Amino acid sequence: MSFREDGNEEGRDLKKPLLHTGSWYRMGMASRQSSLMTASQMMIRESSISVVACVLIVALGPIQFGFTAGYSSPTQAAISGDLKLSVSEFSLFGSLSNVGAMIGAIASGQIAEYIGRKGSLMIAAIPNIIGWLAISFAKDSSFLYMGRLLEGLGVGIISYTVPMYIAEISPQNMRGSLGSVNQLSVTIGIMMAYLLGLFIHWRVLAVLGALPCLILIPGLFFIPESPRWLAKMGMTEDFEAALQVLRGFDADITIEVNEIKRSVASSSKRTAIRFVELKHKRYWFPLMIGIGLLFLQQLSGINGVLFYSSSIFRSAGVTSSNVATFGLGAIQVIATGLATWLVDKTGRRMLLIVSSVGMTLSLLVVSSSFFLKNLVEEGSVLHTMLADTAVIGVVAMVVTFSLGLGPIPWVIMSEILPVNIKGLAGSIATLGNWFVAWIVTMTANLLLSWSSGGTFTIYMLVSAGVVAFVALWVPETKGRTLENIQSSFR
Repeated sequence: MSFREDGNEEGRDLKKPLLHTGSWYRMGMASRQSSLMTASQMMIRESSISVVACVLIVALGPIQFGFTAGYSSPTQAAISGDLKLSVSEFSLFGSLSNVGAMIGAIASGQIAEYIGRKGSLMIAAIPNIIGWLAISFAKDSSFLYMGRLLEGLGVGIISYTVPMYIAEISPQNMRGSLGSVNQLSVTIGIMMAYLLGLFIHWRVLAVLGALPCLILIPGLFFIPESPRWLAKMGMTEDFEAALQVLRGFDADITIEVNEIKRSVASSSKRTAIRFVELKHKRYWFPLMIGIGLLFLQQLSGINGVLFYSSSIFRSAGVTSSNVATFGLGAIQVIATGLATWLVDKTGRRMLLIVSSVGMTLSLLVVSSSFFLKNLVEEGSVLHTMLADTAVIGVVAMVVTFSLGLGPIPWVIMSEILPVNIKGLAGSIATLGNWFVAWIVTMTANLLLSWSSGGTFTIYMLVSAGVVAFVALWVPETKGRTLENIQSSFR
């Protein structure tokens, strides 16, 4: 019996990709045997779309994600002044992107399952663009809030779909590095928001925030759909064509095709799974790891630091706080780029442990500096030294976060979830991440007003908990196929 016959017939009929491109890929491969090959077909054969090119296109989504996260820091004073917002009102504005992301996360899994990974990214781009325009033209807080909510809606879908798409198209020896490009792109978006915020009015900056998604939409038409999703939907010809394009038209994909076919054939033929079935270890254990990592990633306080870094630096005594914030963003990009290179060399687990230990020590330095600074005379040499130490500690925290706890939880989640629960489990994990991010973002400004030292002490205790969590439960996934990783939980 053929794989097409084994697959879900109903799913194949009803769940075609929103951006269906399998036909021209097959045409490109068929042209290899054609003596009448056209010039355009020859170009497709000789310069096939690589995995790296696909990753660079979908990485525009996380750049938009990062721009959203970084936007509130350099614009806080200007927006609050122009629209007469209080600290709590601006905190609400900053946190509404997380509320929107929670809504997007709830829908993200099912959207990605029913219309494909590319289709869900297309849907995510639209509210992002509308949201940025609403912020740009806002005359009062209502339009400001609506725009931020719409941005978050798109970001919630992007944050789930992009890591999954990258994991599903990447060869196993490159999956960690390419998966880390997701977080690298987020940091690039943050840095761009910090840099442009130094020179550009907040309304113009909001218009620029729409550009990544405006470029993403046409870019999606030039990359293949996830082969694993096509295989799950029973679209055998499209699945093999997409995989051939990703690996190169001269590559032998027989072994990988057979592995994916076996994995899909052995999994449930249904596209959804009931909550009651999550009681099986092969489901709840990887879900617990994914949710745990994404919860702890946010509870470490990183969003509070990035969203309000200018305020943190001002409270530490830095005169050019916005410039310092840009420097922080640039350092974060470099550190995440280093993690992208290291993750397939040292492994996910080791980087997570090094990262969380480094964050714990950095946050200990920051909290101690803030506590001691309040005990010495303002303007004294010791006061200045403690302020500088706090800034160094914040930078060290962001660097160590970027080395592991930033990129790797999304990589691991996209690797460990079984194919037949990715829709439901991925939505749950992403929803949890954004819920905690909302709590942290909403409370960070208020906590910092209460006690900077106390706030960073709370974040330090969470980072210490990450070390124990990773050491006890997180498996190493380096160098293993997705099918092998997921079967190990059975």
